[in-house]
Amino acid sequence: MDVTTSSTTGGRWFEQLPVGLVIQHDLLRTITEADNEEFCAMTHNPQPLHLDAEFAATTVFGQRLVNSLLTLGLAVGVSVADTTLGTTVANLGFEETDFPAPVFLNDTLSFETEVTAARLSASKPATGIVTFEHRVHNQDGVLVCRCRRNALMHRDPNLLTDSQ
Repeated sequence: MDVTTSSTTGGRWFEQLPVGLVIQHDLLRTITEADNEEFCAMTHNPQPLHLDAEFAATTVFGQRLVNSLLTLGLAVGVSVADTTLGTTVANLGFEETDFPAPVFLNDTLSFETEVTAARLSASKPATGIVTFEHRVHNQDGVLVCRCRRNALMHRDPNLLTDSQ
């Protein structure tokens, strides 16, 4: 698998994730009522702001909001094919997550990822730590989610020497 030439063939090794790299993910996702309801059911979240149209109509939003954790899950999940598929050791955690604008039912979301930091691991020479900033925009170009996360990434085995 050649991960250097196409964003559709798989993840990238640590060396293929330089600081400043911005990846525009090809996938767009329209969030349906069924998506939101199923996610809320799977996560045992009965919040009426997500599920009850009559209740939500009385809020400042005037309509149901998509569960923000669904948006966050998509922000990371959509990025996997272009960033970490088969090349990550583990997700190390999230530094910061913001939801600057709401997501409503039937919004169509687009996704991008930027590499904001990268360093070799001090304790695991065949790996590096990459900080990704995932951003989600709605169909109007409004930023609706931004999160920064760290991942432990494999280094390209073709570039490693036997002493590493």
